[in-house]
Amino acid sequence: MAGSLTGKTTLVTGAGRGIGRATAIGLAASGADVLVVARSAGELAGTVAAFEETGPGTGHALAVVADLADGRQRQRVIDAVLARGRIDLLINNAATVEPLGSSATVSTADLRAAFEINVIAPAALTAAVTPGMLAAGWGRIVNVSSAIAANPGSMIRGNAYAATKAALEAHSRNLAAELAGTGVTVNVYRPGGVDTAMQAWIRSQDPERIGAALHERFRRSYADGRLLTPAESAQALVGHLIGPDGDQTGAIWNFTSTVAA
Repeated sequence: MAGSLTGKTTLVTGAGRGIGRATAIGLAASGADVLVVARSAGELAGTVAAFEETGPGTGHALAVVADLADGRQRQRVIDAVLARGRIDLLINNAATVEPLGSSATVSTADLRAAFEINVIAPAALTAAVTPGMLAAGWGRIVNVSSAIAANPGSMIRGNAYAATKAALEAHSRNLAAELAGTGVTVNVYRPGGVDTAMQAWIRSQDPERIGAALHERFRRSYADGRLLTPAESAQALVGHLIGPDGDQTGAIWNFTSTVAA
């Protein structure tokens, strides 16, 4: 399916800002009806306003305010989305980088919360929409990960983030193998270093809390102008979906500026 997503309905999580918001806008521009989820009503309203100006496929937009780390709120999202009909594309983008700090100081409660949003929520949403995709013989699931999954030791004091992204990638590739031949694909997107609110939050933290080396790494990337814009990264993701890579499954798509939407 190259060039257009007209007639397809997509769900994007973490769509209030950053990569999620830019991806929603890009998908709308490609003709898809876009349903969006985030924790902030104000941010979601901004996203909907932006992509309703962008593409012809946004007449059935739905925005759901929810914290996907909470099981009850997550179920409310599932119920609302399925009430609108089948989801053709699912972009699991919502994530947290917390907890940061020495692994010995991270509580089990904080670790569990990270797994809820970064692993359990994508798996639960996937499980909810996959039956409809299978019945239609077509579906696209993309889980947004991080380059840290390829090199977990590169982010000292980010153990929870590294562990959850590695788990998300393992889940994705296993599910891709399970669904091979059904028309439903599952892929991973590593978006590159992007100037997001998460990046800004890390830069704002006390170096004593998160570690001086980690703080300096994120500060320097920003100061040197090495970060992508959310729109640049989202364009590459949408380009994978509507280009020749769209029929791949079990792949890890790293950001590359050569992929154009």
